[in-house]
Amino acid sequence: MKRLACASIVALTLSAPLWAADPPSASVTGPAVAGGVSWSSLSAPQQQALGKYQGQWSSLPPDRQQALATGAQRWLSMTPEQRNDARTRFQTWQQLPAEQQSLIRQRWQRFQQLTPEQQQAVRQNFRAFSQLPPAQRQFLRQRWRNATPQQRMQMLQKQRESRPPPAPFRRR
Repeated sequence: MKRLACASIVALTLSAPLWAADPPSASVTGPAVAGGVSWSSLSAPQQQALGKYQGQWSSLPPDRQQALATGAQRWLSMTPEQRNDARTRFQTWQQLPAEQQSLIRQRWQRFQQLTPEQQQAVRQNFRAFSQLPPAQRQFLRQRWRNATPQQRMQMLQKQRESRPPPAPFRRR
């Protein structure tokens, strides 16, 4: 169970940069070729970062080309410290058992299906939880694990009720 909790935190940490990232644009990744990205349209630094894919680039699915090009651009825009952090998170991810990786992917897909407001609430809750002292986080994890499904529902409802109401939408 402890590993599962850690995996969840790792998943949120791994995906946090994705939450804040802008959607990819053609100007960042180069022009599309039948839905993909041509190798020659990549910048020299992107080509260098993606060098191991050069020989098979044209056979990659267009969405994979786009993802790799966007990822390379994101990598190139990182500071050395951010790159080290990303390497560490990736190594942590690779060390997780396949079933935990699958569970994290499923949770990420569920998160992606939430409304923007729900996603924001998840982010806020994660930030608040992350800022708690370790002992309190551990207490809350243990309390959640030991709770019955009905008690969990009550905890969630109580947490929802304690949230301040959303700010009203105002048109400009």
